[in-house]
Amino acid sequence: MKEFLTNYAPKELERKFEELGFEPYRARQALKWVYAKGVDDFSLMTDLPKEARAKLAERFELHPLELVEKVEAPDAVKYLFKTRDGHLVETVLLKERDHYTLCVSSQVGCNVGCSFCATALDGLLRNLSTAEIVDQYLQVRKDLGEPIRNVVFMGMGEPLANYENVRRAVELMVSPKALNLSKRRITVSTSGIIAPLKKMAKDPVMKEVNLAVSLNAPTQEKREALMPLTRLNPLPELMKVLKEYPLSPYRRITLEYVLIKDVNDSVQDAKELLKLVGKHKKKFKVNLIPFNPSPELPYERPPLERVMAFQKTLWEGGLSAFVRFSKGAEVFGACGQLRAKRKVCM
Repeated sequence: MKEFLTNYAPKELERKFEELGFEPYRARQALKWVYAKGVDDFSLMTDLPKEARAKLAERFELHPLELVEKVEAPDAVKYLFKTRDGHLVETVLLKERDHYTLCVSSQVGCNVGCSFCATALDGLLRNLSTAEIVDQYLQVRKDLGEPIRNVVFMGMGEPLANYENVRRAVELMVSPKALNLSKRRITVSTSGIIAPLKKMAKDPVMKEVNLAVSLNAPTQEKREALMPLTRLNPLPELMKVLKEYPLSPYRRITLEYVLIKDVNDSVQDAKELLKLVGKHKKKFKVNLIPFNPSPELPYERPPLERVMAFQKTLWEGGLSAFVRFSKGAEVFGACGQLRAKRKVCM
């Protein structure tokens, strides 16, 4: 059975090539063809000997995902891929003013259980492999025909619950031997699992990328109602880890806060959030995301005046806060929505 070449980080692939009888630099040549040049046919890797190309084609494949649907809107494109074992995976390309951002998935489903997220409806089916994560980037870039500058791990799943595969994917994204993206252009978003967050803080690869934490409530009680994982990862302990998290100058942790009508969107909630952050306001910024309605979920988007009042309260309290309206509502842009719709139609 063939392996996927994109499952291997650069050093791992060099060792693999040595096991196959090739010099390590042949791995670097193959990496350049796949990641820099976007070539997905071993026979076209012309600086490799012909017999090496044949042997690699016998041993490896490059694309574990198959594109099954693509839905376009003015500000976003949602791709629906199918894995070899028949699962559906979402990827969203966001069109920014002067660049593209790709939102990738790290799991099929999710076991965090956030009550406002369509991905949580099926629970966790399995982790995505490194190859399946990286292939989202490779296939969308090929379809787009242009470079993609930013990558955010904010699609389906909890990235830190699939730590090793996500770490290897990040390594491939930032390595000069692979995709060569800037570390400052990669963001890993987590719902706040404390143990892997502590691991991430000491990881030479992972601690250099941007960190975003899905907070969504300023108190343990309210957050636990929205995000059951908080029972095992209490908010006070999470905030202690974040306040001690190592950051280089001028970098901040992003607190993602989905505003849900009459649930967590009051001025009092904003004041509680200020109290939670305390004296560490310069270490954080808040992205306020008005809830993206989904027919499968019982929540509503708050009116604009409540969103603005929440933001104003944070700014006046010294905490940077930005309103981020979800892109791609026309393509079911929130996590799991197109996948859920496709499953209903199948």
